[in-house]
Formats: sequence, structure tokens, C-alpha cells
Amino acid sequence: MFESVLVANRGEIASRIIHTVRAMGLKAIAVYSEADADLPFVAEADEAILIGPPQPARSYLDAPRILEAARRTNAQAVHPGYGFLSENAAFARQVIDAGLVWIGPPPLAIARMGDKINARNLMKEAGVPVAPGVWEPVPDADTAAEEAERIGYPVMVKAAAGGGGIGMAAVRDEAGLRAAFETARTRAERFFGSADILLERYVERARHVEVQILGLADGTVVALGERDCSVQRRHQKVAEETPSPGVAGELRERMLAAAVRAGEAIGYRGAGTVECLVDPATKDFFFLEMNTRLQVEHPVTELVTGIDLVEQQLLVAAGEPVSFTAVEPRGHAIELRVYAEDPVRFLPGPGEIRVWEEPVGDGIRIDAGYAEGNTVTPHYDPLMAKLCVHADTRDDAVRRARAAVGAFRIEGPKTNLPFLAELLDHPEFADGSYDTGLVGRMRER
Repeated sequence: MFESVLVANRGEIASRIIHTVRAMGLKAIAVYSEADADLPFVAEADEAILIGPPQPARSYLDAPRILEAARRTNAQAVHPGYGFLSENAAFARQVIDAGLVWIGPPPLAIARMGDKINARNLMKEAGVPVAPGVWEPVPDADTAAEEAERIGYPVMVKAAAGGGGIGMAAVRDEAGLRAAFETARTRAERFFGSADILLERYVERARHVEVQILGLADGTVVALGERDCSVQRRHQKVAEETPSPGVAGELRERMLAAAVRAGEAIGYRGAGTVECLVDPATKDFFFLEMNTRLQVEHPVTELVTGIDLVEQQLLVAAGEPVSFTAVEPRGHAIELRVYAEDPVRFLPGPGEIRVWEEPVGDGIRIDAGYAEGNTVTPHYDPLMAKLCVHADTRDDAVRRARAAVGAFRIEGPKTNLPFLAELLDHPEFADGSYDTGLVGRMRER
């Protein structure tokens, strides 16, 4: 086992990783931008290195600066967290070439899953269900119109190299398709450096369900259960839970088995997530994409399995056996993402935190990136904390989540806590019948 880990990230996920690194008796090294100097993760690390100004391109996305920080601190391994450089195959190769341990999957696996069209093709070959769609980039709007007629409306327009919902749009006719195609291509080029666009059938009232997998050092791939991520605004997740209230029995078994096949097909190592769309009407599911990293919502899987996923990542990266012998889920867990944003329009609302009072009690876990006196700046994603609850049943977990949201006090920046309270009281969420359109219906009302 290596003795020191540089965490190439910030905020709550940096704190989360540092906690396990130190619990394992290893040295935790943080890197931080000028805007983050006072955040908790910097103080929690054994050593912290300033790597640049607030702009991500000059700090957390600057690979040479991060590698220089690793050299200066004699770090032996690098954990990228999520976002930033976590799914950058070139950065993973640079870490390895520098003689460091990359705490993530092989660079080739990252590259193969980074392009959504390539990923679709690979998954089809591996026997993983994929939605009807294209098998190569769509070059222009005319071709897109032809392909959409073949696939059948409605269709989803996506950036092949993208993520985070940027440029995605569901369209129901040719006029909408042509407009969405041009918008998606422009945004794809701007945000991802690739104008490649894919089309696939849009599943009405779908559930977004993902499977957590872990590729072990000996080549084995195991599934640690599924998470329902259907509560989304602008195609970005707001709440997650496990087990999914929309998946059970034979459907769950098929999804877990398909996720294992997906990992085996690309020689996966470490923690990863196979994301799928589930059609509630037919009980069919389709591969959506694979996230070759630790997910934001990993705490709910940890709560029901008792398995520390970051610990397993470190063990796998060191070539050691994992610390568990069986996956035995217990109870129900819900994660609510607490953002510094307007609770109605979901627009970021940065500001100084004057009051920060977290809920406490049995079954409550807070993964926070901020504390009282810190400032949420406009330079990064406005996620402040993840409020997670665990209970024996889903009904008890929902009740516990309601109480915890009511007890979470944040004053200063705007927060989405009022929205989360509204969500937990909504009949569709309360009975578990919701789908990816829930937030849109709530806001239309």
C-alpha cells in the first residue's frame, strides 16, 4: 500500500476522500485554489498546496500544476474525486507516467467510455441493452432528420463527448430536432472540444437508474446495488435513493448482471457506475452511459451496504483484496443535494454563509464542503453539502429526511432546502412513482 494520497479535487468530495485516507493511516494531501483557502478540506488534510487562482482552468483543471504539487509533496498516489480531471484519460496517463498510482480505472477504460457513441457500440457487443439510436456521429441536421425518422420520435439529442446534461434536449418533431441539433453542436464544441452529436430514442416517463460496480484487482467485477437518480433539474441530479422504488425482482437481477458484463467488457478496475434508463411501462432498461469514477451519490450505497467505497478504491489501486466478502444491503437510504441556488428557478446564488447548523441524529450523514463563515463563490458548482439518511424502510427514510431538511439551517446564500422539503412532500416522491419529469411537472404547477 502506498503511504500518501494527493486529492485532486475540492469541497465536500475532497473532505470525504481525506476522511478515509487518514482513517487508513495514510497521509492526505490537499490542493486548493485561492478561492478555497478557508474551506474545511484544506484544514482537514495533513498537508495542503496552493495550486492557482480561482479559475478552474488555472487550478483544478491544470494537470501540470497538480502533478507539480504531487512532486513537491512526495505524494505516491492521486485520487481525482469526481468532476474536473476525474474522467480525463490523458491526465490518468500522465499520473501513471510520473510514477504515481492512479486511483481510478485504467486510462483506456476511461477513454472507451468517454465517447458516448463508442460506449453504446461496446455495450451492444457486450450484450448490454442499448436504446435504438445511431452508431456513429451525426454530421449535419439533414442526416439527423433522416436518422430521427428511422429511430422514431421522440428522440434525445446529446453531445457524444459531453456530460452534466449540457446540450441535451428531447425533441418531438423535425423542426425541434433541427434547432436542438445546432444548439447541441455549438455547446458541445464550446464545453467539450468536440462537436460530435448522437441521437437515441427518448423514453417517455423514464426512470434514471444506475448500478454501482467495483472492479477488483484480480479482474473480478461485482455489483453493489442500484440507485434511483430520477429526480433531476436540467438533466442534473438533485436527489438519489437506494434501493430504487421502481426496480425489483427479475428486473433488478437483469440490471445488475448487465452492469457486471459492462465492467468486464472493458477490463474495469475500481469504482464505476453504469447508468440506465428504465421504461416503467415495459420493464425494459437501456444503457445510458458509464461514469468511470466515484459518483456524487455514492454515500447511499455505503449506507445500505456498510462498504466504504473510497477504501475499496484505495485497496484496488494498491493491488490488494477488498475489505468485504459479501454484499448484503440493509434498509433504505436517500441523498438530497443541498445547493446554493434559488429554490424555484435553480439559478446559482453564491454568498457568505452566516449560519450553518447541520441536523444530527440516528441515520443522518452530512457530507459538507462548507462551514459557517465560508463563502460560496461563483467559480464552481454550487453544491454545498449532501444530506443523507438511512432507515429500515423507505417510509421511515422519507420521514427522517423531512425532519433533517427542516432542521438544516443555512443563512446567507440562497439554498434549495425549501425545494427539497417540497419534493419530500410531493405525492409522486412519497409513493415512489416518480420519473425524470417530476421536477418539471412541479415547476409547471
